[in-house]
Amino acid sequence: MIPSDAHANPEPSGKPVRLLDAIRAPGDVKNLAPAQLPQLAEELRDEIIAVTSRNGGHVGPNLGVVELTIALHRVFDTPADQFVFDVSHQSYAHKLLTGRGGAFFEKLRQTGGASGFMNRTESPHDAFGAGHAGTALSAALGIAVARDLRATNEHVVAVCGDASFTCGITMEALNNVVTSTRRLIVILNDNEWSIAKNVGAISHYLNRLSTNRTYNKIHADLEKFFTGLPGGHDMHRTWMKWKRETKDFFVESSLFEKFGLRYIGPVNGHSLDDLVKNLEFAKNCDTPILLHVLTKKGLGLPAAIVSPEKFHGASPYDPLTGESRHTAPGFAPPAPAWQEFFGRALLRHAKADPRVVGITGAMPSGTGLAHLAAALPRQFFDVGIAEEHAVLFAAGLATRDIRPVVAIYSTFLQRGFDQVIHDVCLQNLPVTFCLDRAGLSPNDGPTHHGLFDIAFLRSVPNAVVMQPKDEDELADMLHTALAHRGPAFIRYPRGPAVGVAVKPEPVALPTGQAEVLRQGSNIIIWALGPMVYEALALAERLEAGQQLSVGVVNARFVKPLDRELLLSQAAVVPLLVTMEDHVLAGGFGSAVLEALQDAECPAAVERIGWPDQFIEHGNDVETLRAAHGLTPDEIHQRILARWRNLHPIGVEAGA
Repeated sequence: MIPSDAHANPEPSGKPVRLLDAIRAPGDVKNLAPAQLPQLAEELRDEIIAVTSRNGGHVGPNLGVVELTIALHRVFDTPADQFVFDVSHQSYAHKLLTGRGGAFFEKLRQTGGASGFMNRTESPHDAFGAGHAGTALSAALGIAVARDLRATNEHVVAVCGDASFTCGITMEALNNVVTSTRRLIVILNDNEWSIAKNVGAISHYLNRLSTNRTYNKIHADLEKFFTGLPGGHDMHRTWMKWKRETKDFFVESSLFEKFGLRYIGPVNGHSLDDLVKNLEFAKNCDTPILLHVLTKKGLGLPAAIVSPEKFHGASPYDPLTGESRHTAPGFAPPAPAWQEFFGRALLRHAKADPRVVGITGAMPSGTGLAHLAAALPRQFFDVGIAEEHAVLFAAGLATRDIRPVVAIYSTFLQRGFDQVIHDVCLQNLPVTFCLDRAGLSPNDGPTHHGLFDIAFLRSVPNAVVMQPKDEDELADMLHTALAHRGPAFIRYPRGPAVGVAVKPEPVALPTGQAEVLRQGSNIIIWALGPMVYEALALAERLEAGQQLSVGVVNARFVKPLDRELLLSQAAVVPLLVTMEDHVLAGGFGSAVLEALQDAECPAAVERIGWPDQFIEHGNDVETLRAAHGLTPDEIHQRILARWRNLHPIGVEAGA
C-alpha cells in the first residue's frame, strides 16, 4: 500500500511526493487507503489542468468524472473488466490510472503522446475507441453479449453522458439491452451539459428525475422489506416484474425501468463512498443496471464552471484566469476563424430573408451559429447531438419553402449520410450544408479529421459540392448555395481563415465553373480550398527555379467539375496536378481522373492529398503533413520529379 503520508514527506529534492506518481496500474488504486482517495482526486485534477492548460483539450468533461473514475477502478479490474466511455472525452483520469501518466500524458494530444480519446491501440485498458457521441451503450452491449457467448464472467460498464441519450443510436441500444443480456452496468453521467446546454425532452426528464428525492427512497424501502423475508430475493424480483407490467400502479418507474433496466440514483458523483457503495451493488446484480450519477462539469477549475461551453474543448489557457493563451500581451492574434465568417454571413442572409434558418447539433459556438441564435432565436434550432435528425429535420423544412442551413463538422455529417442521400438529395431539396473542420483537426486525431466528405458526397446525385479558397469566396458560396434549388455542400477547414478583405455584398458563382488564377503551358495545378494559395506559391517557385510555365486553377467546385476547362487544358498541357486537403481515394483528384478517362484523354496527372489510411493526432497540421510527405518542399519535389519523368532527355521548359 502507498504510504498515507506520501504527500507530506518530501523527496530528497524537496518536492512533495504525489500519490499519482506511484500509480502504475489500477491495482495501485486499490492499494490506497480510503482516506487517501480525496488526495488522489485532487492530484488528478491538478495534472489534468496543468497539461490541458499547455496543450488544450476536453477540460470540463474530464474534471467532472475524477471521483467516478477512481471509484470504477476501485471496484472493477481492467483490462479484464471492460469500460466503454461514450465519446471518451472524459477519459483523461482513466489514462492516468492505467499507466499512461508522466511524459506520455504530458504530451496529451501532441505527436507521440496520449490520444485525447479512448484508443484500443494505445492500451489494453481501452476496451473500445470513440470520438463521436452515443456509441457507448451499443458497443458495451456487444461486448457483454460476446462475454455471454464465450461463457466468461467479466463485467462490462458503459459510461454515458446525459447528452448521449439524445442520440437515436443510444435509444436503439437501450431498447435491446434486456433482450440481449442479463448483466450490464450503464452509468448515466449527468452534468446537464453536452457541449452546449442540453436541449429537448430527454434533458428535461433527467432534470426531473435527478431532483426527485423520494423516488429511490421508496425503491430502497421496498427492496429492504422484501429481502428481509424468507425467499425475499425471489419475491423482490417478482415485485419488480409485476410493477413494470401493471404500469407502475404503486411507484412510477423511471424511463429506464420501462426498458427493463434497474434504476439506481441519483448518486452524488463526487462522493467516493457513495460511488463505491453503489458500484459494488451494481457489480453483484443479475439484472442490467443504470446508475444515475450527478457530477459537476469542470469541478476544480473555477473558469470551467463559469464557462462550461468554452472549457468543453479548450485551446491552451491560463489556469488562473481561464483566458486563452493567444490573448496574452504581445501575442499577435490570428485572423478570425472560418466559422466566424460563416456565422456572420449567415446572419446577414437570415436578417434579409426570414425563410433562412440555421440548424446545429449541439455546436452553436463551434459552428458560428451562436451569432444567429443571439440575434434571431426563432430562426435558430439546436437539435442536440442528433445529426441524423438534424439532416432529416432540414429536409422537412425545405419541403415548405424554408431555406435551412445545417452547420455541422465534416466528421459528424458522416452520421447523417443515409438522410443526406435518401431524404435530401433523392428529393432534390434545397438544403445547404456548411461543413466545418473539413481537413485536419490535428490534436483530436482520426475521429475528428474531416477527410472523407468529398468521397462520400460526390457520388450522390443532385449534390453540389464546393470549397472556397478564402473567406470572401465563402461568402459568395453561401450566397450561391441559398439561391440554388437543390442540395449544396460547402466545406472549409478548422482554424483561422486567410485574412483577405471581404466584399460588401457577395456575388453568385456560376455553378460548376472554376477560376483560372494563373496561366501556364507546362504544368497546370488544379487546387481546392486552402491548397490554392499553396499552389500559387509552388507555381512561383517552379517558375523561378526550373523556368517552368505553371498555371493555377481554383477549382471551387468538386461537383459539378468544370470539365470544359479541364479538358481544354489537358489537351495542350503535358502535366496536370491536383491538390486537396482530403484523402486521395475517391477525392477531388479522383474526380479529375474520372473526367479525363470518360473523355478518353491521356493527360498525365499527379495527385496530392492524404494517403489511404487514418491519420493520427499530432501537434499541428504542419507536423502531420511532414509525417506523410506533404510539406511544400516535398510537394515541390514530387511535381518536379513527375515533370522530369515525362521529359527524361531534358527537354527545355516551353519547348
